[in-house]
Amino acid sequence: MAQTNKKTSSKELSLKVLQFNIWQEGTIVAGGFDAIIDEIIRTKADLITLSEVRNYNGTSLDKRLVEALKAKGYTFYSERSEDSGILSRYPIVQQWAFFPVKDDRGSITKALIDVKGTMVALYSAHLDYRNCSLYLPRGYDGSTWDELPAPITNTATIAEDNLKSQRDEAIDAFIADAKIERSKGRIVMLGGDFNEPSHQDWVEATKNLYDHRGVVMPWRNTLELSKNGFVDAFRKQYPNPLTHPGFTFPADNPAVAIQKLAWSPKADDRDRIDFIFYHPDSRLRLKGVTIVGPKGSVAKNQRIVETSEDVFDIPAGVWPTDHKAGLASFRLTTR
Repeated sequence: MAQTNKKTSSKELSLKVLQFNIWQEGTIVAGGFDAIIDEIIRTKADLITLSEVRNYNGTSLDKRLVEALKAKGYTFYSERSEDSGILSRYPIVQQWAFFPVKDDRGSITKALIDVKGTMVALYSAHLDYRNCSLYLPRGYDGSTWDELPAPITNTATIAEDNLKSQRDEAIDAFIADAKIERSKGRIVMLGGDFNEPSHQDWVEATKNLYDHRGVVMPWRNTLELSKNGFVDAFRKQYPNPLTHPGFTFPADNPAVAIQKLAWSPKADDRDRIDFIFYHPDSRLRLKGVTIVGPKGSVAKNQRIVETSEDVFDIPAGVWPTDHKAGLASFRLTTR
């Protein structure tokens, strides 16, 4: 009798991941909530990691998002969360408040998502905004945003202040948990507003730019992720921080007064603090990364237009936030 070899067929599909700080659920900008919905549809995002989920006035943002998308003919899944959130075009099998909000010191939401039979462990982070040490070299306190007597440029002092935040605790918890998920054969992704820059951005080549004031800083949390094998999608696509700085904050928003956009008005505090990380997997290939949002930024209390080689996906209408979003496109092989 002839032996029949059964082959498991595999398929490739596009998987777009959007990191989106929605600035208090879009409430700061007129028409902000509708703009969030419009941008999710326009970018064709599949997995969205949200920052600044508030559930104002007894509402549930997850339900509002799902219902608004359904009204436009799109099926998405989401569950209630605080501070950080997840929206998915694919079914959410389970969701946790993985690093829950405590004393407003940041959070991570985790979900297991079934993408056509392939399980993705997706983590959405909105990390502690206090002890935001990127402001110290720029001459501002990173918790009060009061102007300092002088900029702080000693890297040991900056690192000490940085560790007073809860960002490192959150990232360490993520790294440990992600190791377990990878041992189960799951794809791991992390998107979030870190409120901390990248060690790949504050380098020798940029030390005299953007009011870094000569500082070359091994920012702790992106460095730890890198040490543990995680890939920064933006820097994978664009390794040169001179040609592609990739600033995500502060974004210019013409609908908002400059006073609400400039946290350190005498400084150039442009930085890349919103990230999409993934762990390499034979089933996952990065295809492209774009910055979603306006080309405009804010520096030294002025609205400016970026002249870098960064690739922008310009919003169709109202932009709902003071951050720029990131969109990473992947090819996923499913079985």
